[in-house]
Amino acid sequence: MKVILQRVMNASVEIDTEISGSINHGLLVYLGIGNSDTKEDMEWLIKKMTQLRIFSDKEGKMNLNINEAEGEFLIVSQFTLHASLKKGNRPSFTAAAKPEEAEEKYQEFVEMLELKQGKQIQTGKFGAHMKVISVNDGPVTFILDSKNKF
Repeated sequence: MKVILQRVMNASVEIDTEISGSINHGLLVYLGIGNSDTKEDMEWLIKKMTQLRIFSDKEGKMNLNINEAEGEFLIVSQFTLHASLKKGNRPSFTAAAKPEEAEEKYQEFVEMLELKQGKQIQTGKFGAHMKVISVNDGPVTFILDSKNKF
């Protein structure tokens, strides 16, 4: 699994003029699910995302995790994170999970994060054409890959 984490002042997902998910201060997470991803990948990413000290403390230093900063999550499915651009001009998506499998894992990821956080997590809609609107705070953006832990 791959994620792009963006620390945001606010973010929302719009689908056909309706807001699907919306957060204030927190993390906008683009989630890419690969064809070899497992529950262990999900667990590692969730633990890492919730423990990263990437929010500013009173002195302005990145010293707080999302819970200490009272932030929220917005999770958006993003299969293009598994694109290969090595050959030619058209991306290859052979490393991305098939849609049915990816949707199931996406839902499982969100449910696991909800259990960990003890509250509902805001999301986009899997497979939908979405407009993602965000105000990046910093900007602060990180990339995590569960297959590249060390």
